[in-house]
Amino acid sequence: MKPIRLDGRSLTRAQLVDVAYGAHVELAHEQLPTVARAAAFLAEQVGREEPIYGVSTGFGSNADRLLGNHRLRDELPGSTRSNETLHEELQRNLIVTHAVCVGEPFAPEIVRAMLCIRINTLMRGHSGIRVETLQALTSMLNAGLVPVVPQLGSVGASGDLAPLSHLAIVLLGGGEAFFEGQRMPGAEALDRAGLSPITLSYKEGLALNNGTAQMLACGVLALDKLEDLLDSADLAAAMTIDAFAGRLGAFAEEVHALRPHPGQVHSAANLRILLQGSTLADIPYHLVPKFRAWQPGSWDTVQAQSLRFDIGWDWVPMAQRHGREKFYRRFRPFRGGKKHQPQDSYSLRCIPQVHGAVRDAIAQAARVLDIELNALTDNPIVFPDAKAEFVEQQVISAGHFHGMPLALAMSYVKAAIPVLASISERRLNKLVDPATNDGLPGFLIGNEDSTESGHMIVQYTAAAIVNDLASRAHPASVYSIPTSANAEDHVSMGANEARHVLSMAEDLGKVIALELYTAAQALDLRRDMINAARDLANRADATALAAKIAGGPTPGTLEYDAFLDEVEALRAELAAADEFQPGRAVALAHAAIRREIPFLDRDRALDGEVATAVRLVKDGTILGAARS
Repeated sequence: MKPIRLDGRSLTRAQLVDVAYGAHVELAHEQLPTVARAAAFLAEQVGREEPIYGVSTGFGSNADRLLGNHRLRDELPGSTRSNETLHEELQRNLIVTHAVCVGEPFAPEIVRAMLCIRINTLMRGHSGIRVETLQALTSMLNAGLVPVVPQLGSVGASGDLAPLSHLAIVLLGGGEAFFEGQRMPGAEALDRAGLSPITLSYKEGLALNNGTAQMLACGVLALDKLEDLLDSADLAAAMTIDAFAGRLGAFAEEVHALRPHPGQVHSAANLRILLQGSTLADIPYHLVPKFRAWQPGSWDTVQAQSLRFDIGWDWVPMAQRHGREKFYRRFRPFRGGKKHQPQDSYSLRCIPQVHGAVRDAIAQAARVLDIELNALTDNPIVFPDAKAEFVEQQVISAGHFHGMPLALAMSYVKAAIPVLASISERRLNKLVDPATNDGLPGFLIGNEDSTESGHMIVQYTAAAIVNDLASRAHPASVYSIPTSANAEDHVSMGANEARHVLSMAEDLGKVIALELYTAAQALDLRRDMINAARDLANRADATALAAKIAGGPTPGTLEYDAFLDEVEALRAELAAADEFQPGRAVALAHAAIRREIPFLDRDRALDGEVATAVRLVKDGTILGAARS
């Protein structure tokens, strides 16, 4: 993979994801003089004994304390002098005392993304870091050396101080790191990678640990997952629509032109593409039979006896058609699985509005993250070439480390994730509930002997995950806890926010996988039931089809002849139809599922199949099949 060139201005989310998963980086050579100029400027100001925050003063609540020329204890009898200057000690102490995170380590891809972000922002040339320190950081990343960064410890201002200190401490020969799959002391990892520890110069500790790299890395990797999960959610919804023989009018282009929220328009268009070629969607009501349990006498041929179901309709007597004559001239007077109503329930009809709103939340977050990727996020900010009377006008303390822009964007996404999971679970529930699944068997299993649960408990799992996601959706950004003796008296908690979003994205994928797993079963049943009716219509006369219809008049009555005429019209319409199929993209996704998970004709252990469905969503197999 070609190295990603870092210049502080042009890093993209896609490039960051590439680096996270193994791509190398290189420093843009034309930007290095600018980096060096800021470092030289700081050294010059220190020589003039100018007070500069974090360079010749302490940090945080110690900002009013100036560094002296030597340690106050150096003159005491027995004191051991250090070769380290006070300025070097200040920067080293900042890193070693701030690396105090706890918990499980972040995954290597997150840490690699953090390193890349930090290098890129330092390349802007306003941080005062030396070129050789940036090169050491780059060498560590390219060598595959991954610092151990525990997940808990950042409040999101002054940036991600503690986690970024865990990155930097390895450069100093401290901390821990993973190298070639093994966890070891940082000094050993550097040695094995052929690298040497460094000594930090003016402001370099502050430059290395002041910034939003943890929350930004988690946010970018979360969005990378969520953007595919949005398409997977549209795909799951499309498969469910085909399984319901649903109605497509709610997704029409002209409909969404009247309320053109970008995400809504996108999801509606996506559904139209996914359902192209479907002959199940918009099928006339009367052609859709409803499930009846298989019985030994259900079918009259050996081939038909192998079906997992029986089918049937209810006839609408003449006396019940009063005031509905026009409807029954357009649609045959048979009630099967599809209810006689012109609109589907909200979880089907409102897919563009709900999925689209989630798309818009993620698009807003993407806009924020794209800006942050090439922003300067440490403090103070160095302007070496500014015309100024005082150094404070060239080294300016500001608040670019504050993570609130990212925190609020992540809060929005955090609230959106359970919404997408919830509507997916509601569709799954509709599929398994015989009261709402439009004529499919309860829990999507034949169950002729009353011993089978089918997909019943799949919905339980989805419901549990949705509840868990909803419980985690409370925004961390609304609850600031002051730190650093109230010098940092308002913080963003953006690191927690982005970390939550990343883990919630993982669980959202599981809910979508459960819907796809269930919808594939429902689609098989719906398609096979309608095609079984078509096959019967092709090989039998109206009398054989009439045996599948309940509520008909008694043979030999005047009304019976009219009934047979209506059954014949139904038979002829079914016989004239081509084999019923889902949308082409839905069919490809369904085939990808069936290559690894067979149809559930009898109860069996489902744990392995559920895990497979989750994997097929996570690795993009199902979505890739549909996109093909």
